[in-house]
Amino acid sequence: MTASSCHTCEPTIDRQKIANLVKKASSSFYWAMRILRKPKRDAIFAVYAFCRAVDDVADGPIELEVKHTALAGWRNEINALYDGSPKYSIVQALKQPVGDFQLRREDFLAVIDGMQMDADGPIIAPTYDQLDLYCDRVASAVGRLCVGIFGEPGEKGLTVAFHQGRALQLTNILRDVAEDAGEGRLYLPKQYLEDHKIPTDNPQGVMAHAGFPALWRQLAQDAEQHYSDTYAALAKCDRKKMRASYIMADIYHLNLKRMQKLSDDELANPLLNKRLVGKFEKLAIAAKSFWA
Repeated sequence: MTASSCHTCEPTIDRQKIANLVKKASSSFYWAMRILRKPKRDAIFAVYAFCRAVDDVADGPIELEVKHTALAGWRNEINALYDGSPKYSIVQALKQPVGDFQLRREDFLAVIDGMQMDADGPIIAPTYDQLDLYCDRVASAVGRLCVGIFGEPGEKGLTVAFHQGRALQLTNILRDVAEDAGEGRLYLPKQYLEDHKIPTDNPQGVMAHAGFPALWRQLAQDAEQHYSDTYAALAKCDRKKMRASYIMADIYHLNLKRMQKLSDDELANPLLNKRLVGKFEKLAIAAKSFWA
């Protein structure tokens, strides 16, 4: 793959194709955003498709130099989105949302910077500050774009984005420890690993260490605090505007709570699937929020 050979460089916008990409990549996100009216839904799907495409560059099996070139291409495209005429179809699909919802260039660039951290990695035992910066870039920056589209672009919405992005990303990290280790990554913070006397340089050996369950539960409490702060911030917003945020928070929080109920042996089992909320439950959560 080269920086210019991906499907995102097609010259025309196909919104149904973008919607299908979102549905295939994340059922949680798709069903949470499906409740929005079409202009907002199209805008959100375009934002997600952008994030997914940039993430594919960071995680793809390509040379580092090619990744750098591709990510630089995405930065150029975002700048062209604000300064000129972008070429990539996914970025073209962002033109209307940027104008309609005053989405900030800095947030799109922050997402790319977060993916750059993965591309330059693998990330192994970051400091807590580094982990927090990563969460802000790959998740809270997306949240800042989303709350603008939802209709809460001010301080109340930005507070939701700050905490919800971190809550969701920490949940992903807690869920995917084994999968990340298989790729040589370890997002668990260095301070926590050292506190539990777990070596910081061996991603594949972390789950087998006796201290892993206690470390996992410690980080889960950090995620819980962000969920608490998320719901407190959401309570200050217009609920109707922020329904999609409630759905995402409810789905991910339920998965976290179910993981916390696992035994220590189950938590440390790399073969046990930690995705514990099914499709029909996600649909039920979306329906409940819609009618709330």
